[in-house]
Amino acid sequence: MGTRYDHHALKLGLLIGFCVLFQCSATLWDTNALLIVNASKSSTRKMPESLFGVFFEEINHAGAGGLWAELVSNRGFESGGQHSPSLIAPWSIIGDDSMLKVSTDFSSCFKQNPIALRMEVLCDNHGENICPVGGVGIYNPGHWGMNIEKGKSYNLIFYVRSSGSVNVSVSLTDSIGVQTLATVNIIESDVSNWTKMEAKLEAKESNPNSRLQLKTDVKGVIWFDQVSLMPTDTYKGHGFRNDLFKMVADMKPGFIRFPGGCFVEGEYLRNAFRWKETVGPWEERPGHFGDVWMYWTEDGLGHYEFFQLAEDLGAAPIWVFNNGISHKESVDPSNIMPFVQEALDGIEFARGDANSKWGSIRAAMGHPKPFDLKYVAIGNEDCWLKNYRANYLQFYAAIQKAYPDIKMISNCDGSNGQLDHPADMYDFHIYANASHVFSMANTFDHTSRVGPKAFVSEYAVTGNDAGSGSLLGAIAEAGFLIGVEKNSDVVEMASYAPLFVNTNDRRWMPDAIVFDSSQSYGTPSYWMQHFFKESNGATLLKSTLQSNSSNSLEASAIVYRDSEDDKDYLRVKVVNFGSNTVNLQISIDGVDPNLLASSGSKTVLSSTNVMDENSFANPNKVAPVKSLLETAGDKMDVVLLPHSLTCFDVLMKSDITQMTTDDWSYVSSM
Repeated sequence: MGTRYDHHALKLGLLIGFCVLFQCSATLWDTNALLIVNASKSSTRKMPESLFGVFFEEINHAGAGGLWAELVSNRGFESGGQHSPSLIAPWSIIGDDSMLKVSTDFSSCFKQNPIALRMEVLCDNHGENICPVGGVGIYNPGHWGMNIEKGKSYNLIFYVRSSGSVNVSVSLTDSIGVQTLATVNIIESDVSNWTKMEAKLEAKESNPNSRLQLKTDVKGVIWFDQVSLMPTDTYKGHGFRNDLFKMVADMKPGFIRFPGGCFVEGEYLRNAFRWKETVGPWEERPGHFGDVWMYWTEDGLGHYEFFQLAEDLGAAPIWVFNNGISHKESVDPSNIMPFVQEALDGIEFARGDANSKWGSIRAAMGHPKPFDLKYVAIGNEDCWLKNYRANYLQFYAAIQKAYPDIKMISNCDGSNGQLDHPADMYDFHIYANASHVFSMANTFDHTSRVGPKAFVSEYAVTGNDAGSGSLLGAIAEAGFLIGVEKNSDVVEMASYAPLFVNTNDRRWMPDAIVFDSSQSYGTPSYWMQHFFKESNGATLLKSTLQSNSSNSLEASAIVYRDSEDDKDYLRVKVVNFGSNTVNLQISIDGVDPNLLASSGSKTVLSSTNVMDENSFANPNKVAPVKSLLETAGDKMDVVLLPHSLTCFDVLMKSDITQMTTDDWSYVSSM
């Protein structure tokens, strides 16, 4: 085998020497390279089944007003806190002070959500103070407008109470209440006790900036609480907005990490995500103010829904739980056991038998079968905070005793040295400029091959190089991920962050998927991840890049099975981070050329300007372009555009990982 590699090195050396002797142009000198792929069976390595996945955090209204399809914002009137009077925004009044008075009180039938809205109607449909046509009331614009689509139906639920009968007109209208898209009348003679009302609204017209109205022209006092409007066509009826779910599913994530991030910690523990307050009937969930990203969530997307999301995606769930540490507080180790028990209970909710205390609650919510939870992360970015290690050890010991198969993830970086505490994996985060991220392709080359493996749970190019999501950032990240692939014996998983951003609330830039109430698009970083989605469980081939400008190139080679046609393909990915075109020869060694198809496909992510971004107006300005690779085989001469990510896919007539010794007899003769 060695003589063949020496031959390739000699070939490249002669080429460079020729250029020196005859003073070749700088372009030729800078742009020739050779990639040698060793496809022999002895040089292959299986990559983890869940190498590349996604990280969901409730940031940028990713869930509330995003993936979670609830259209009403502040549906329980709780976002102003448990005070009276309190803030009811974004609810607003239809009518003036002479016609109605709106306030809040503590009369709700849900003890964890005591606030209800009290609407005193002063006008009537007869007498001196006549209500305007259509009546008076309240309206909710949702999260920057509700997307209502013609021909679709929406499930309405609300709770109502009044000393008299009620006649309430519920409608979906445009943003100013002029155009009616759907309407239904709720008439009840006896609602002296809190009564649950349900109706279906059928949209006759479309409007992406709609609102929900509740109006009446009957004098009296009406209390409203827990007003919900959900599209009937959420994914499998599980509450996920279809277009956003599909964008994530199309990435074929091997895992999903949730629910944060800093969202798990909170600035203060009182505002941390506490899973027990997010399960059970949605009306009884108190919600909470996320004081890191500064907005209220009803927690309709709760502990149960995250596990359901993972199952629907076919992704391994990774639960990040609060470990008694916020950004500003830290529970003393002597008092940490209630937090440890909360974590154990959360695992029991996911994995426990349907007859167990917490497993029974999961079963009652519609999932008798346990979820497949195998990974938990003990905190988020807390390694150097007070009490982390002492508290960590108590979590680790308790979970290992109760669930010895669960793999635990430490917040402390173990890439440059051994951890001082036990762990199955360690968390690794990287946010930096493009050049730095690209240079980190070799980060794990010298990491110890024994001990805990790395979980790169958050990576992204940030700052000026990233903009709102640039080609430059995506190309640099691709170079880093090629390094992750090549070091997948010590890197178990990797995910980009953040996943979502509602364009009306950009708390962090860039992000993978951008959306508003009615539309969405992927940034270049989103499309970049599509180049790696076939790597989960694929076979890594040893590859060697020879180039005098190799500091601007990164490459890897894999063999994967396409789930659509059930055939095996050899894929070569190459990142050209430089500003010059590169002429690259790809040489596939160690495999019979007859096992490779004579043609294939080429997919390129590039653009005319390295800072190009996508937008609602031009969502595919920077997106993969697939074309025919006419001359495939064991020798391929290809051209790499400046600042580009390119993959070459060639059909293999046999899976090299399944070939017998006889199939490789020709290799030994080399």
